[in-house]
Amino acid sequence: MTSVAHPGGLVLQLRPDVQVASVSDTVVVLEGRHGRVNLGGASPGLRAAVGQLAGDGATAQELADRVVEADGTTGLACLYYVLRMGGRQNLLRAAVRTGRDVLARATAMRGALPIDAAPVPADAPHQLSRFALLRRDGETMVLESPRTPVVVELPTATGIRLVTALTRPRSAADLAAAPDVVSAGTTVDDVRWLLGLLAATEIVMAVDAHDASPEDEDPVVRTWEFHDLLFHARSRLGRHDRPYGATYRFLDQLPPLPATAEPAAPGSAVSLHRPDVRALARDDPPFTDVLERRRSLREHADEPITIRQLGEFLYRVARVRTIGPADPERGRPYETSSRPYPSGGATYDLELYLTVTACQGLDPGLYHYGPGAHELRLITGPDDRTAALLDHARWSAGLTGDPQVLITLASRFQRLSWKYASMAYATTLKNVGVLLQTMYLVATAMDLAGCALGGGDADAFTAAAGTDYYAESSVGEFMLGGMSIEPGVREDDYG
Repeated sequence: MTSVAHPGGLVLQLRPDVQVASVSDTVVVLEGRHGRVNLGGASPGLRAAVGQLAGDGATAQELADRVVEADGTTGLACLYYVLRMGGRQNLLRAAVRTGRDVLARATAMRGALPIDAAPVPADAPHQLSRFALLRRDGETMVLESPRTPVVVELPTATGIRLVTALTRPRSAADLAAAPDVVSAGTTVDDVRWLLGLLAATEIVMAVDAHDASPEDEDPVVRTWEFHDLLFHARSRLGRHDRPYGATYRFLDQLPPLPATAEPAAPGSAVSLHRPDVRALARDDPPFTDVLERRRSLREHADEPITIRQLGEFLYRVARVRTIGPADPERGRPYETSSRPYPSGGATYDLELYLTVTACQGLDPGLYHYGPGAHELRLITGPDDRTAALLDHARWSAGLTGDPQVLITLASRFQRLSWKYASMAYATTLKNVGVLLQTMYLVATAMDLAGCALGGGDADAFTAAAGTDYYAESSVGEFMLGGMSIEPGVREDDYG
């Protein structure tokens, strides 16, 4: 790490959450969320440098000058150790300043902070990564990317303008000469250091003479869409230090949603058939046979599915078997339930809505399934809103006619976000996956035609069901109907 001794514009500073403890006259301990550095035998110069890091910060060269002044060159090795370990263990943050203003301040959420970032050549064009995200965090604008664990604060308008000017390739010289971008007193060297810091985090990158970004030339990176990579990086550990898992962040602020939803419609209930589970266990085909015969069946028989079959299907797939009361003393401060398919934390956030076009014994319309009472409640008869749901199902599955029953899986998001941080929506999608597989297997065992759909229109669903898009909207779809072909002959994959 020889570059830390070179003059430069990166101002290093201890993170605000790092504690400095003077154990004795010669022992100083730096401790933060992610690491700890014990400085035994700390010299006066090194202690002074640590004081600067804990205060307004300084460049590596300024720190080195202070250490040499107090201790001579023999103290530099200890300083380099502090900076190297502080960068690796997330004890430091790095800023680019112009005068008293901060253009950018970088903090690593995971991994090493690039404290040895170097200024870029003044004439080298750079461009923002297509994965860069500029957003508000409290009262500060921050720049981040799923490609890096480093988040960059932009506390001044000049820093924000510089970043947004990089939507097209620009060099430091170009930017420094643009009066609509930089403020008075901002030099080309300031911009070179800013681009150097952002390039070290892969938030910006150098582009060639043909304006081709490395991201466009990498066949692996090219295949990622922005939202997919962001979701992947932020819903798993590794590239962030945000709260994760069962944090119960709303425990003392909001009550948890109940294990089952209130009836979605005030209309009369349609009671459904309850099969004898013991008889099913005795008479069903073997599990391996069901698993091997499972296929996606888009076409439905001329004779519609019956309400008895629909009732058995829903009972075997999604009924509530038991309700578990909240038990804070055992670490479960919310109601849980047991159902035929698994759910993260026994939350069971998913609700089933059935758009029925053809079912013997049941009128067409949109229904909500009550898994506790095992009943359907009519929300609305056939109308333009239910037609929109069926239109998308036909398009997704490549059909010319409507499915007999379209089952929409909707999530009560707060059931998960009340408990989980970072991974709440990822858990919803896992719950969708296991429920869809359960639907496939039950449909196969019953010789019904089932097919999951690859996507759906959440706005069309909320318009039809009357739910709040942010409180409960669709996350999965499954078509169900009578078998149109001989058992054992199947189409594969889902629509």
